[in-house]
Amino acid sequence: MERDRETYISAVKDRPQAPPRLPCPHGDEIRPYYPGSSPGQGPQASVRLRTMSTPLPTVKRLKTRREFLQAAKGRKAVRSGVVIQARSRDGSLLLGADEKAPAHIGAGFTATRKIGGAVIRNRAKRRLREIARLLLPLHGQPGIDYVFIARATTPERDWSRLVGDVESALVSLANGKTSGDREHKAQEA
Repeated sequence: MERDRETYISAVKDRPQAPPRLPCPHGDEIRPYYPGSSPGQGPQASVRLRTMSTPLPTVKRLKTRREFLQAAKGRKAVRSGVVIQARSRDGSLLLGADEKAPAHIGAGFTATRKIGGAVIRNRAKRRLREIARLLLPLHGQPGIDYVFIARATTPERDWSRLVGDVESALVSLANGKTSGDREHKAQEA
């Protein structure tokens, strides 16, 4: 009775079904052939599609209350998805490239409790940080501090429209125009 549950397994190995894989004399056809050695471990050199004549300015975060209050005294651009405040780091209200100003752009992000709980505020700030990472090196000016203030529509606004809001606000601040929502909505229609 005990023997019925046991299965016989042969100790003799079966012959392999397929011949062992040997590389062809001309190499592996699946992988592309690159002359020279393979890249080593660690980070590789970046490959650019185009060369930059001038390097993009770096973006540094505003962290202290004093920096936020200084930017609040400057100019602002209001859009339906975001409010952006900007002020030159030397304290002047004029926005423009200054030779004495440091070569970085300041960026701060804030969201009030009016737009929602902590989860909603954090989502709004994450979205604004990503847009600032993409657009500030292109449209921001060195020596200027920008504060991005989330509005009630920021967390749920369509991504492309939010990017358009931030881009148009940055461009209007750079040109010295601080148009509000009405002109911006007329452009969207």
